[in-house]
Amino acid sequence: MLSIERKASLSSTVSFFSSLFTSTTTTAAKRTSRRSCSRTKMDHHRLMTHSSTFLLPPAADSLRPPPNYALVVLNQSIPKFTPLLWKHAQLRLCADGGANRLYDEMPKLFPHRNPLDVRRSYQPDVIKGDMDSARKEVVKFYTDLGTKLVDESHDQDTTDLNKCVAFIRDYSKDLDKSNLCILVAGALGGRFDHEAGNINVLYRFPDTRIILLSDDCLLYLLPSTHQHEIYIQSSVEGPHCGLIPLGMPSASTTTTGLQWDLTSDTEMRFGGLVSTSNLVKGEKVTVSSSTDLLWTISIKGDEVKKLHG
Repeated sequence: MLSIERKASLSSTVSFFSSLFTSTTTTAAKRTSRRSCSRTKMDHHRLMTHSSTFLLPPAADSLRPPPNYALVVLNQSIPKFTPLLWKHAQLRLCADGGANRLYDEMPKLFPHRNPLDVRRSYQPDVIKGDMDSARKEVVKFYTDLGTKLVDESHDQDTTDLNKCVAFIRDYSKDLDKSNLCILVAGALGGRFDHEAGNINVLYRFPDTRIILLSDDCLLYLLPSTHQHEIYIQSSVEGPHCGLIPLGMPSASTTTTGLQWDLTSDTEMRFGGLVSTSNLVKGEKVTVSSSTDLLWTISIKGDEVKKLHG
């Protein structure tokens, strides 16, 4: 079970987060990590590698340097494996009503522990948003513990997730974003317009790794500026997967490692072919496309939950 001591202020947390970025930037540029961008030229495209090792215990990861994870909790049911994501993250934010979800649902994941102790153990660094959803008593509970409250009720043009991503990026302006990965808990499920808004954030910040998560699946953007290698963690994800051309058709997509691979002359578009309900065949999938694609793969939620005890 996880326990987090709160002896430092938010400024100390942010300082640690920033220094962690700084310390890993130089070494990250010198080696290829399966969870960071490799800026290798290949057929006029850079290579980007992906691996869902955040679904595994940190001790199971032998790759160095690890990504600099930030966690955002949204106002939707949190995945059963949220404690594992929490353990990976160096910075943790609740997007407005996500504070309610953390307060209400995290104790249910630890039925044999005192709910108050669980809430104190899982205290976010920041609550940020337009503050139209977070309950006053929840905000008071966390701010009394030292959580920073950032009220952006003046901004009604961007979503709470957008606000949180911008906040995280502001603390890493001059650092290597290729090693930043933002995990978003509770991003899928519920109202479709909320899901669409969350997916839109992926397109607004294409140079930042953002992974949308639910108990059942994950979703992230594969920019067309890169070729992609996706390393499958078969113990906790798959085999069902999909590649989705959202916004515009993909005139050409080439894949390997799928049950039904796509070839260079394959066009994908809504109203035509979309690669849904596909299957991964092995431990590696490669994707190259003329337009941005969404990659999604099923998560074995119960298996992941077992990993955090």
